[in-house]
Amino acid sequence: MVMAEHNQQLIISCIVTASAFLIVSVDRPISTTLVVWAAVTMCALLARMLIASHVQADRRIEKSPERALTLLALGSLFSGLSWAALPFCIANFEGTGRDAGIYVILVGISAGAILKGMGCSRVALAFAMPVQISIILSLAGNGSVTALIVLVNVLAFALTMLRHSMSAEKVFISNEKAKLEATELALSLAQANRDILQTNGRLEILASCDAVTGLANRSLFNSRLLADTAAARDNGGEVALMLIDLDRFKAINDTLGHSAGDFVLQEIGQRLRTAIGHEGLIARLGGDEFAVIISGHGVTERARARGEQFLTLSRTPIAVGGTASVVGASIGLATFPGQAQTSEELMASADMALYEAKEKGRRRLQEFDPSLKSHIDRQRSVERDLEHAIATGQIEVWFQPQCQLASGKVTGFEALIRWFHPQLGAISPPEIVQASQALHLAETLTTHIATHVCLLLERLPSLGLAETTVAINISPREFALYSVADMLEQVTSRHAINRSLLEVEITEEAILDTEGAGEQLKRLENAGYKLAVDDFGMGHSSLAYLIDLRIDRLKIDRSFVRNVAESRNNQDLIAALVGLGYALSLDIVVEGVETENDATVLQMLGCRIAQGYFFARPMPLEALIAWIGRQQEKLQAKAVA
Repeated sequence: MVMAEHNQQLIISCIVTASAFLIVSVDRPISTTLVVWAAVTMCALLARMLIASHVQADRRIEKSPERALTLLALGSLFSGLSWAALPFCIANFEGTGRDAGIYVILVGISAGAILKGMGCSRVALAFAMPVQISIILSLAGNGSVTALIVLVNVLAFALTMLRHSMSAEKVFISNEKAKLEATELALSLAQANRDILQTNGRLEILASCDAVTGLANRSLFNSRLLADTAAARDNGGEVALMLIDLDRFKAINDTLGHSAGDFVLQEIGQRLRTAIGHEGLIARLGGDEFAVIISGHGVTERARARGEQFLTLSRTPIAVGGTASVVGASIGLATFPGQAQTSEELMASADMALYEAKEKGRRRLQEFDPSLKSHIDRQRSVERDLEHAIATGQIEVWFQPQCQLASGKVTGFEALIRWFHPQLGAISPPEIVQASQALHLAETLTTHIATHVCLLLERLPSLGLAETTVAINISPREFALYSVADMLEQVTSRHAINRSLLEVEITEEAILDTEGAGEQLKRLENAGYKLAVDDFGMGHSSLAYLIDLRIDRLKIDRSFVRNVAESRNNQDLIAALVGLGYALSLDIVVEGVETENDATVLQMLGCRIAQGYFFARPMPLEALIAWIGRQQEKLQAKAVA
């Protein structure tokens, strides 16, 4: 901007120089001095133009602005001095007479220089001030009153121009700084915006990607499944969902460590990419659970083909921890809208198909079918009504007696749950337990059962069964969900029950789970509860654990009792289990005794206590009280006879 103003000033100066020369030469002869002045002035103008061009071409004003402004100011000073010499180069100069026009020109060009150069007072004043000083000196030498008045005005004008030039420069500099700051701010904001967009992009990737495998995470999966089902509903498309679960991942993770587990997950993720390609979204939902969403048309066939391809790839061993391990996979497949009407139903249908794949032996792809749908609806109804059923007593606690095979004398009872749903009918105990664990109501349910066990124990002394035990079943998973020991302590303390009469039945799986259940089992043992192993012979109990925990009783699973009178193998197995129990000083209870023939054979094999329909079916408390009375009368009559 300074360069443009400077060039305009130079052009105007050339025109004004010619005008001044003509004015002076109109009514007086051209003198040598005047010609020299004109030549010097034009040379000064030419020098200024050359300096300006050089500075502009060399971009010196950008590289070294101070030096450039100094050069321009020197050029202006040289030109201003040449103009300041004009009144003294004119013979018989009459400033208040015929040569007054020269003053007008001098004042005009100095004012023009100030106005044009307000962005840089140094250059403008270098030209204007010598001219103003020249006018003042020539007027001071005139001596007339008119010259004195003009002198005062010129002096005031010079001071005004000086102040205006300095003030204008400050305003100009302030405006330019503001522009630069605004430009810098705009650039800074633009850069900040770019940085924010990049950061948001990275955060979006982190928020939507699984850190271990690089696949989509559960959050992205949920939003994509919701969006794809909505789009399919609008445009008549389809959505296939495959849920994938690894078969041996937990064993690898526990045995070889989390680093090995992460390596396996990464390898599985890569195999999924190979199998699925760009057909759909691949996500890791957590742990060893993966999912694939395929949208469009013909999704069932496409998903089936991709799923089978992945199963083939999953059969290739993975080298981890110095060994080659085969990590199999099970796949559940469901489609929208054929097998589900919402994304939640699609997820539930695929999950049910996955469960069925595991039930059928794993390492397979199982498609959802309508029969599983009825199971889902039933499960939802059970879960929906469970809490209310516990609170209102719809879930009843029944008891099945345990009797001596030889005499029929009652030695104990086992608490069992019954629920007769108003719409669904009888709900099996495994369904009730599974729903309670899914809804985090396991402790509530078991507390309900334990309370009824204590109510029976409170009544047994009046029935002549003061030393008779009552058993309650605790599933292995419950030890991980809450403190069974604390719960039983609260219930038995509230009813003032002798804890040695309450028997806790656990499975062999709970005995082996030393991390999840071991500490609580020790607490139960130390508190005085009796411990019994239910379904003994179906698992892999360690004798060391049986001895270490001081188990009181083993219950032989009913599968060994079935057809025991005809099956030599079952007889040998029962005899071996009975011998093992007695060798460890453990009581033996045989479950599932249904006929007198079974009871006779079992007694011959060394069994002393049994439980089953041959003696009594499970019954509610009041019916049990009546049965106890009848049983005691029968035993008394038998004794008298």
